[in-house]
This record gives sequence, structure tokens and C-alpha cells, in this order.
Amino acid sequence: MTDTTLRAPAETKYAEELDWLESIDDGPKPFAWRLSPKMVRLFILGSERADGLDRTIDQKWFGDRSFVERSIVTLASDRGLLLIGDPGTGKSWLAELLSAAISRNSTLVVQGTAGTTEDHIKYSWNISMVIAKGQSRASMIPSPIMTAMEHGVIGRFEELTRSTSDVQDALISILSEKYVSIPELDSDNIVFAKPGFSIIATANSRDRGVNDLSSALKRRFNFVRIPVVTNKRSEAEIVRFRTAELLRRHRIELELPPTLLDILLDSFADLRAAAAAAGSDDEKLESALSTAEQIGVLEDAILHSQFFGDAALRPEILAGSLVGSLARRAPEDLAILNKFWHGVVEPRSKDLGGDWQPFLEGGRDALARLS
Repeated sequence: MTDTTLRAPAETKYAEELDWLESIDDGPKPFAWRLSPKMVRLFILGSERADGLDRTIDQKWFGDRSFVERSIVTLASDRGLLLIGDPGTGKSWLAELLSAAISRNSTLVVQGTAGTTEDHIKYSWNISMVIAKGQSRASMIPSPIMTAMEHGVIGRFEELTRSTSDVQDALISILSEKYVSIPELDSDNIVFAKPGFSIIATANSRDRGVNDLSSALKRRFNFVRIPVVTNKRSEAEIVRFRTAELLRRHRIELELPPTLLDILLDSFADLRAAAAAAGSDDEKLESALSTAEQIGVLEDAILHSQFFGDAALRPEILAGSLVGSLARRAPEDLAILNKFWHGVVEPRSKDLGGDWQPFLEGGRDALARLS
């Protein structure tokens, strides 16, 4: 499946690892969990020498250990889990890893948008079957959440605050009563959740005020706030990990030069500091300057080097990718990046030299083309 699928879900990608962990797992498991809480944590955060395992389990999510532990404890209770944070902080990836480790199925997902309806959370109908044979359980199309209830596994709701209030409120009875009524049917008209069912929702903290959660819904979720990664070492590990995956997917063999990774990390750190000091939104880049966007800049530069360069990652190409990815508004973002290039990159290229000089020139050229 990994050879014929653009992006395999975590339970497929790490199937061999999950099978091995399950085979050695003798810890207590809540409900019908496939792994014990300790093994779920180990699968996500990776193994240490003190674990005494016969093999190494790689770290897959980079963040505070306590966030993962609190998430696991929440899912072992009867409350839903809400992961909230800025864009690019790894909320969806953590939700996928948790679902894969606990249920071996991370694909029961509802994507919250302005067009999401209650049918996406509960059920809808196969119209042709209803016309031919009438309404029945056979002609009903269960939502991913209802399917998760029926099988006692984890259901996911991405971008919860993007959906409207009435859609959000449909979750209240599911989270509190643990069943869904089907009033259109005279019999077999209640779907009860099996043990092990829970919901992991994610919400973008920048969407606050779009569709705020009601107090009733908030009480049925445990909140875990995922902060932006500010530690340079941790952020470098995340970028290396995700970039290595992207290179494997594209079948590209390339060593990521440490000096260029440092330039990318330092540039994003400086741009974040400038955004924090800005007095208005017009003085901030529209980009969230997240770790995910750094990975996107790096992937863009690597692919550009592979297809239109000499297959080696160059500082000028990295600079062009950074400018092209972050310059979304004209003239606001262009003015901010011009100020950054003259006030930060230019002095740094004079003081440090090396790859900073071609990085400076590459950025100048990219900005000139966009201006």
C-alpha cells in the first residue's frame, strides 16, 4: 500500500512496528485498545535505552512528554480530547498517531468547514436505496464518527471551530450519552457506542471567534494546548524527521547541509521575533511562521534543486523558496521581507559570510522579481 498510496496512514506506515509492540505488550489495556498506555507513549515519543527493548522505536512526534501523556489519559476516560494550538504545531499528526496506536485506524475523520453538516457527524441516506426499498439500516450511510462508535475505536474531528455552532452541538449528545438516535426508523433506531470509542478533535487557536465552542461542548472535552516549538534543537529534529520522509517519498537521495538548516531556522526565529514586536497586523507576515511552513519551504527548495538545478541544495534556491512561500500579500508581506533582508540578512552575511552571502543574493533576486 505504501508504494501505491501518496500518503499512507500511520497504522499502515508503521504497521510492522505496531505489530512488534503489540506482541511484547503485557501492560493493562483500557477497553479494546490495541496497545497499553505506556506502549502508546513509547510508539509516539520513541524508545530510550532505559526501556530495555530489543530494537529502537523512532520518535515520531516532537513535543513535551506531558502533552502526550495527558492526551492518552484523556482517551482512557469517557471524555473527548481537544488538541488546540497554532497552525503547524503537529496537532493533526499527534491525533493520527494516537488513533493508529490505540485503534489501528486513524482514517475515521470528519473535516470541519463552513459546509460541514450534522449528517457528516451522524448519518445520511443512500437516496436510490431509500426510493427502492424505503429507509432502513441498510440504506443508511454512517458517518466516520458513527462508524467509530459502532466499532469502539477513535473518531477524529479536524478543525472543530471551522464548523458552525449547530454542527458542533451535535457532538454534545454523542460525547455525553454515547449513542445516536435515528428517528426515521421504527426499530433498530439507536446506535450505541462500544467501549473504546472516543473523539479526538483539533482546533486552530488563530480561529478563535470564528465559531466559538459552547460551554456545554467545552465541558465534554479535555483541552491539551500544543505550543509553538521555540527550542531550536527540537525544531531542527522535527524538520530533519519530516524532510527525510519527504525525500523518501520522492525517492531523492540528498544530504541536508547543516549550515543551510541553521540559516532556515535562524531566519524563521528572527521573523517570529519581528512579528511578536509588530504593532499591527500590517506589520506581520500573513504566514504563521510555523515549523510546518519551514518544512514546506525546505521541500520546495529541494524539489526545485532536483528538477531545475544540479540536484544539490543551494542557499540562493533556499532563499527564493522562503520568499516565494512567505510573500502572500502585496505590498505588505513584500515590505516586511525587504526590511528583514536589509536589516537582518545583510548584516549577518557581512559578519558570518559563508552560505549567508548567496542566501542574501538569492532573496534579493526573488524580492526584485515579485516587486
